[in-house]
Amino acid sequence: MASETVAWIGLGNIGRGMSRNIALKGPQKTPLALYNRTASKASAFAESINAEKSQAAVAVSSLSTAVEDASITFICVGDDPALDQIINTITSDDSLTLKGKIIVDCSTVHPDTSRRIHSTLASKGASFIACPVFGAPNAADAGQMVVVPAGSQEAIKRIQPFLEGVTSKAVLDVGPEAEKDVGRASLLKVLGNTFILNTVETLAEGLVAAEKSGLGTDVYQQWVSTMFPGPFAKYAERMATGEYFKREEPLFAVDLARKDLRHAASLAEGAGMSLPSVKVTDDFLKVVKEEKGEKGDIAGVYGAIRKASGLPYENQ
Repeated sequence: MASETVAWIGLGNIGRGMSRNIALKGPQKTPLALYNRTASKASAFAESINAEKSQAAVAVSSLSTAVEDASITFICVGDDPALDQIINTITSDDSLTLKGKIIVDCSTVHPDTSRRIHSTLASKGASFIACPVFGAPNAADAGQMVVVPAGSQEAIKRIQPFLEGVTSKAVLDVGPEAEKDVGRASLLKVLGNTFILNTVETLAEGLVAAEKSGLGTDVYQQWVSTMFPGPFAKYAERMATGEYFKREEPLFAVDLARKDLRHAASLAEGAGMSLPSVKVTDDFLKVVKEEKGEKGDIAGVYGAIRKASGLPYENQ
């Protein structure tokens, strides 16, 4: 695997952590190529990585340059249109040879988007792996993501050295059908994110009910931390301390959360069912958007539920 050359496209919260770990711990033979729509962001990030390990990363000026020089290209962007734009750019560049390359998408998108891109890249002779990831930015920083690859087993085998032990703590298998249907990985990701979002909403309801009933948020938060240590205990802490409305940059942006819920509702409708809890969560996220704009974080559902209960959005 030392023969692989690697590029990373997209430097959001998750992308920064995962790409840093590949640059510092991955087996690639050349510096990790970094591309971001804002070039200065890629340059600054490459410099920060190289301060830790000399010549571990290099910023590149164009998508085509990133992909042309890489045998494996990882992508992690916010939504389906952003991913489509990247794929359209590289597939419409006649000077770019995609044959034999592996394109790995770590974004959260609709399964049909993954399927469409798989078909588009296959027509160019490239292998596509849908590889959505579970985990907060701190997990990405620590190399503790859970990844869900789907696609050619040969291609997945080639990217394995960049997953478990480098960017991830576990790799989930979505079944042998995933070799032909890459959408299975994205389907699990959307359903998994729906579980997380709805659970955060339920957690927020409990905190508000504890306050309104006189039990107190401290007692409820202690129960959550004891019963559900980990991410949900951290959400409870972020709510109780007021961090949910103080952040300058969201950990899980409200617009991206609502996109995931729209995908979930669409998938449910296509399967002949509905997801009532999705509407409840999305209605509260609408309030978060109204209060905080694009800087709103999903933990802000706590403020939205407070507001619906006759309390101020901010708890301090």
